[in-house]
Amino acid sequence: MKFTKYHALGNDYLVLDARKFSRPAPRQIQRICHRNFGLGSDGILHGPLPSKKAPFALRIFNPDGSEAEKSGNGLRIFARYLRDQKLVGNKPFLIETKGGVVEARVISKTKIRVAMGGVSFSSRDIPVRGRTREVLGEKLLIGGNALPFYAATVGNPHCVIPVENPTGALAREIGPQVEVHKTFPNRTNVQFLHVIDRNNIRIEIWERGAGYTLASGSSSSAAAAVAFRMGWCDGNITVHMPGGTLSVEITPDFRATQTGPVEFIGTLECK
Repeated sequence: MKFTKYHALGNDYLVLDARKFSRPAPRQIQRICHRNFGLGSDGILHGPLPSKKAPFALRIFNPDGSEAEKSGNGLRIFARYLRDQKLVGNKPFLIETKGGVVEARVISKTKIRVAMGGVSFSSRDIPVRGRTREVLGEKLLIGGNALPFYAATVGNPHCVIPVENPTGALAREIGPQVEVHKTFPNRTNVQFLHVIDRNNIRIEIWERGAGYTLASGSSSSAAAAVAFRMGWCDGNITVHMPGGTLSVEITPDFRATQTGPVEFIGTLECK
């Protein structure tokens, strides 16, 4: 199998062209994504696939072999791949994912915009166990501590935890426990959020099925949406992550659009 590797703010993916190669089995995905025994990546993007809803469809697989509904960085990388393959130009186009259809536009090779769609805080949509409600400012019991959290979905589930000082060590310690908490029946992505000012936030990320990551587009969208929903920030937000910054716009009706870079790494083969 031949892969094309890109990264978006240090969040790296392998693109496997579906026109040439079939989807790997979960155990193959685990081996291919392994940092020591494989090619190493935060996931595999399998496309372009046929779709009745869009010109292209994409399937996204985590390093543990599970499938993700949506990935902001993954979508920007896939959009860049389509442009590099001369399948799209610089006009907006649609991509179908398991988490819904999104609109992408390659403004330049290092500036790609993806309209992630609507953000919901409803427990039914995310999902979160319990009665149907917006999950805002509830408590999550982790290691004997009650942590305040806010849940959201942008097509995949997120748990946003406000903290004074988000660190990689904190994400690695608490993130795995939150990901598999019984509150979240489909597991969840986790963001540790600090609001800098009305237009800037900082997050550390534990990604469902992938672990600690330097950046995440869907996590940025979810954290920005929570900050906007709670009145902590305005609608135009720069999200600061260990891998760099991403621009996120949240509209009054809670639709998220992100703009950020993608860099080509190289072409790799795996038997």
